[in-house]
Formats: sequence, structure tokens, C-alpha cells
Amino acid sequence: MTKTTRDILDDVLALRERVSTWGAATFRHWRPRIRRPEFAAGALNLAHYLAFRKHDLRPLQRALMPLGISSLGRAEGRVLASIDAVACALSKLVGRAPGAPLRPPSARQFYRGERQLGLAAEALFGPGVPGRHGRILVTLGSDAARDPGLLRRLAEGGADAVRINCAHDDPDRWMRMIEHLRTAERATGRRLKLLMDLGGPKVRTADVATPSDRQRMVAGDELLICRAGALRDPGYAFQTGCTLPVVLERIKIGDPVAIDDGKLRGRVVREEAGNLVAVIEQAPVKGAKLRPEKGLNFPGVKLGLDPLTAKDLADLDIVAREADMVGYSFVETAQHLACLQEELARRRSDWRRLAVVPKIETGGAVANLPEIIVQAAGCQPLAVMIARGDLAVEIGFERVAEMQEEILWLCEAAHVPVIWATEVLDGLVRKGTPSRGEMTDAAMAARAECIMLNKGPNQLAGVEALDNVLRRMGEHQAKKTPLLRELRSWAS
Repeated sequence: MTKTTRDILDDVLALRERVSTWGAATFRHWRPRIRRPEFAAGALNLAHYLAFRKHDLRPLQRALMPLGISSLGRAEGRVLASIDAVACALSKLVGRAPGAPLRPPSARQFYRGERQLGLAAEALFGPGVPGRHGRILVTLGSDAARDPGLLRRLAEGGADAVRINCAHDDPDRWMRMIEHLRTAERATGRRLKLLMDLGGPKVRTADVATPSDRQRMVAGDELLICRAGALRDPGYAFQTGCTLPVVLERIKIGDPVAIDDGKLRGRVVREEAGNLVAVIEQAPVKGAKLRPEKGLNFPGVKLGLDPLTAKDLADLDIVAREADMVGYSFVETAQHLACLQEELARRRSDWRRLAVVPKIETGGAVANLPEIIVQAAGCQPLAVMIARGDLAVEIGFERVAEMQEEILWLCEAAHVPVIWATEVLDGLVRKGTPSRGEMTDAAMAARAECIMLNKGPNQLAGVEALDNVLRRMGEHQAKKTPLLRELRSWAS
């Protein structure tokens, strides 16, 4: 039966009541952890958004569309204001007073979340480049320690921030990079924010052994995974050590395994003397080489690893002193965030001014994202990084596109900036030529507040190309909202 406008209004009012009640209860639960007053509005809106998305809203959206009223599809940053605006418009249509506590939101109230998100992005990544909304974050390679002019070229090319991955190089090289960064800032008059990533407990292949006549693994091959330094079992053609052998004790028969960002995928089929044997089930048509120092993942398996390693704690002495933002790898719970905050407090009395960037790269981090956001942003500035490389391996490549959308929505609801990371324009940065798919991905990345480029010999070309894409897309899209600039390609 087709619903009347009055029926639709009743549905919207009932929705508002549920969202308001459930959201308020969630916010009360979070309130003791919110020490930053500027995050309170974002936390409340996030609580409302979680309540809002408990429902399948598609029938209501369908009913609203023919009435020329918002279908609530872009309510992330302003949940109650969006519902109130719709309810008040429907009340006008049926000739009924909306009733307390409803009133049409003012423009200032309606766009408050958008304004707060913009201020947060500026605080973390700087004011940006005129004419471009998104910021560009560039990962520094070892050449940044050797070449004093590289940072200046990146700053002049349009980079807004730089990243040092503490899983690579060493403190001496990091300090040379930072020295070159400060020199570039003085020369260009631009302040570039510095993100330093803690390496975390990344499980990798160690030494490898392959047959003399065949290095590539294909589906059906067996792989012996053993403790580092324990190779050369004559019974297996393909063997690799594990950089964190303790994880081998936590893997069961039947658990999945993925190697080198998922190029090789298989399953553990048996255990032999503390080592594991896996059968490769998926591989490229021509196979893939087994190499050392490549990611070794066990998707969906809870490894119970502390994301702060002994190396991270040592690195944190430098990171807390030098960085504007601390990247936190393999974080999965709010308690993990609390542990990092305790370590920062030991190193800086003003640690709450230091921004934190949890990297969302596991299924556990996705599931616990609201609590991670509250624990982090309740105490200090926060940006969330969508680390699509490990995330794809952990949750499956087919789910990554969907999940990065949901992470964007959740963070917008909390008024928290997002860093879109992993392999953006990777072909251009590493090989000098982008693919069509990479350019489309870069355009989609414009919905994030910051986009990260990996290291490679053509970073400056990557910065220039990304700058161009972001300027163009900024005229057509703001987060989920299409912007209807006049079309010029078909001008008569």
C-alpha cells in the first residue's frame, strides 16, 4: 500500500525519536573519555549516526524522493539536523505544526559538522593549497636523507605533509630527512606537517628457499613456513622463515595464509615439528616469486600481538619529539590507543597536542572503529588512515571498496579527517606511467581530506598529477555531495 505524506512524516518522527534516544545513551557511555571539548559535538553526531544506520532506510528514502525532499542520503555530518529538516518540510506539506523539539535547523547548525571537519583537517594537515580541497601526504624514501633538494621540490610542487615510515631506514636517516624538511620550509615559506609511522608487529617472510629451476609459486604448491633460520628441509621445494615465529604457535590447521599483499593465498594443512605447511590455492596465472621481507598475513586470525613493539617504544622517543602526527600500525582496540597515549604521556607533558593516526588495516580495527575514534579524539587530534594494502589482505579484496566507503562515512559523522592510503597513482610514482584505473582511484580519493603517495622515483610527478585531479574533482564533488557546476565539455 502506498503511504501518504502524513504516514511518511510519522515514520520520520519515529526514526528521530529512536536515533535521539539511542544516540544519547551511546554518548553518555562515551562521555567520561571525552576530554577535548571540541570533539563533543562530533562524538554526539557519531552516536546519532550509529543509531541512524541501525535501520534499513531504503524504503523511507524511496518514499521521500518523489516529494522533492532530502532522502537523508548525505546525513553523515549532521544526522539530527538532516532528520529535523525533513520532518519540518513534511509538516509544512501536511499542514501540521512539527511540535517540540523540532524546528528547522539554521544554516549554521546544518553545516556545523562540515565546518568542524574542515577545521580539524586544517589543524592536522595545514591550510592546504589555494584552489584545492584535499591535502597531499608524501612518503619519504631513503633518498630524502641523501638529497637536500627533494623536500623543497615536493613543497614547491604542492605537497602538504610528509611521512616517515619507521619500519624502514634508521634514526640517523630520519633526522637527516627532518633537517632537509625544515630547510625546505624555510626556503619556501610553507609549513609541511610531519607524520611518523611506528612500524608495529608486521609479520614478514624472512629468508626463503626455492628450487634452482623454478622461483615462481603456483596454485597447488606446498610452502613450509618455519622459524627464521630453520630452512633447508629437503622435503619441501618452497620454504620461508617467519620474522615473528611466535605467531606460528597461534595458527591452526585450516587457517588461511596470504603472502606479498595477497599475491599468493593458501591454507595451512598440517604442522610439522613446530613449523607449518600451507598449500597455495590462489596465485597469478604465471605464478609469483617467493621473496624475503614480504608481508605474511593470516587473514581473520587473532594473533594477539601487541601493536607497540620494543622497537616502537624506542622509536617513540624520537617520534614524540619531532613529529606532528604519530602513525599507529595494527591498532585494533580502544585499549591499544590508550596504551599509546600512556607512552606519549611519559615522553611529553603536552602530548594531547600531538595528533594520532591509527591505521585501519585489520578486520578487528574496522569492527572497533567507533571506540577507537572516541578513545583517540577524546584526548588528542585525530586522523584515520585507510591502509588499504593490509586491509585488503585481511578482509578480502572484494570487500575493500565497500569498507573504505563505510570508514569514510563513520569518520565524517565524527568530524574526523581521513587519509586515503596505499598505492595511489602507484604506477606513476614507481614507473612513470599511471593506469586508467589509478587515475579513477585518485579521483575517488578526493572525498578524503588527505591522500597519501607511496615512495618512488617519480613522486614529484605524482604530486603534480594528484594536485590536478583534486582541483578538478573539487568542482564536482564534496564528500558524498555532487556539486552541479556548469558543464563545459558540451558548451554550444
